[in-house]
Amino acid sequence: MPPTQPDSHLRYAIIGGAASIVPTHIAALQRLGGHIVGLSDLNLEAVQQRAAQIGCPAFEHHGEMLEQARPDVAVICTPHPSHVPIAIDCLAAGAHVLTEKPLAVEVAEADRLIAAAERSGRVLAVNFQHRTRPAVEYVKRIITNGELGDLVRVLVLEPWLRTAAYYRSATWRGKWDSEGGGVLMNQSPHTLDLLCHLVGLPSRVWGWIRTRYQDMQCEDTAQAMLEYPNGAPGYFTASTAEAGGQRRIEIIGERAAVQMVGDMLTIQRFSPPLREFIDTNPEFFSSPETSVEVLELPAGEDCGNHYAIYRDLEAAIAEGRPPYCTGREGLLSLELANAITLSSFNGQPVTLPVNRSAYSALLNDLKARAR
Repeated sequence: MPPTQPDSHLRYAIIGGAASIVPTHIAALQRLGGHIVGLSDLNLEAVQQRAAQIGCPAFEHHGEMLEQARPDVAVICTPHPSHVPIAIDCLAAGAHVLTEKPLAVEVAEADRLIAAAERSGRVLAVNFQHRTRPAVEYVKRIITNGELGDLVRVLVLEPWLRTAAYYRSATWRGKWDSEGGGVLMNQSPHTLDLLCHLVGLPSRVWGWIRTRYQDMQCEDTAQAMLEYPNGAPGYFTASTAEAGGQRRIEIIGERAAVQMVGDMLTIQRFSPPLREFIDTNPEFFSSPETSVEVLELPAGEDCGNHYAIYRDLEAAIAEGRPPYCTGREGLLSLELANAITLSSFNGQPVTLPVNRSAYSALLNDLKARAR
């Protein structure tokens, strides 16, 4: 984690200021000492109430706020189909951008936003705060150091049970036209990001999405088989219609295996490494000697949360370096989500990167059929 920063001298404006996630952003900025110069939301009455509580101006339209408040950083908390056009407006106004996940609904739009950010010379960051959890940073470090060796297999299980009341709470939830997807667009981006952050993008994806229990247009259940460039398999499953399981990530390498359940890590180290053991051991049914470490690395008040993202963003802007998650890194989880959906509807494996025009055509067709 970067060192604690002094009180911020940057001016922040939040777009989508009436959203339920915004109090978390406000609390992080207040702790950092960030100066909030405006909140905007199409729900003007709600955003006026929130702005009055923190003593800043309220605006109905983000363009008006950008012009009058002139923030250094624009924070985007609107529903994700609007992320790209709003972010491009903010970059054009000279603001750095921190956007909530996912970066966009489809990869072609994300490409357009990333190109705009690179032309502007401003920072485009995606709020994937789970990257800053100590357990995740520990696993990333041992993978980078080569302690796991070549990838053998990866497994991700992600149950995110939601009730019908959750989907009724906002008219845009679970619809192709207003959300662009279900569990893959709303609940799973953090997990897909961790998967890509730790082991990279697969080279091919076989996807399967279904709407099993929820009364919604989009998927409540998604699963995929993954093939990585070295031939290693991967498995992913996520659902808002499942209870009883535990969220977990398992990464098996030639030298070691990691299982992450919440912030509990179990690390098994093999002696000798798997390939050497397989090639040289004379026994039929033996296994390499294994040492086991169990670590619990809970996130503290300075990591694994929005404050960690803002603290890093301030440092990145000051030092001229990339933030924790750039636009290009934020694209990876979207690439994988789009690939799973495209494969499911096409009935064929999808090679990454995703064919932009093919996915755009599919999404437009799904929106048209749902109207």
